[in-house]
Amino acid sequence: MGDAYTQRNQVPSLASYQHLRISAGLSAKYTEAATVGLANTLFATMVFADDEPVGMGRVIGDGGCFFQVVDIAVLPAHQGRGLGKRIMAAIAQYLHDHVPASGYVSLIADGQAHQLYAQFGFQLTAPASVGMYLKQ
Repeated sequence: MGDAYTQRNQVPSLASYQHLRISAGLSAKYTEAATVGLANTLFATMVFADDEPVGMGRVIGDGGCFFQVVDIAVLPAHQGRGLGKRIMAAIAQYLHDHVPASGYVSLIADGQAHQLYAQFGFQLTAPASVGMYLKQ
């Protein structure tokens, strides 16, 4: 796609991770939690504009039975340019290459993001099952 964006499969730095999450409208993650979480990443991809991080996505899980797609974030100034699709394409390739036949891949889609994820084969779980969380 001849433009100024580059993509690299790498885990974001702590500072980039926190900045991208907050700037893209996701919840903040404390330094202690983010440090541990990033170290346990199975796969991550980032999009850069002139070497500045503008988007990211990660896969977490146990590497065998369960995988979860998290942290899909693109800075607002760079949204609407297909960067979310680029991030999801790299994640989809990772999942295709690494998830065993009995593996389960999940994600939580905020707002209308389910439309992006559906393009990569994700389906709504409701009404058979619904997402839940434990608020700490």
